[in-house]
Amino acid sequence: MTKEIFDPDRAAEKGYTRADWDAVDSPELTDEQLATARPFRKAHPELLSGMQEEEARRGRPPLENPKVSISARLDADLVAALRATGPGWQTRVNAILREALGL
Repeated sequence: MTKEIFDPDRAAEKGYTRADWDAVDSPELTDEQLATARPFRKAHPELLSGMQEEEARRGRPPLENPKVSISARLDADLVAALRATGPGWQTRVNAILREALGL
């Protein structure tokens, strides 16, 4: 028994109908076809290279002076007071320390 894959909710969301779904003719691969199948990276190395280059460009550009994660033990009342100043309190702690050290 073949599992039904058509999802009417997703179809409506993506803009296709049951008729569109039924019109697609994708026969199962034969054993001979499967025997000649190759991994994408070997079959299309130029496409893979382009995809990897595109992926490397995603996201925020690297910072010249990135932040460093540390672990420090501070008095509970000090941390509570800093957190009470609202979002961005860690950035403000960074500014306070830079000023205190003359940086």
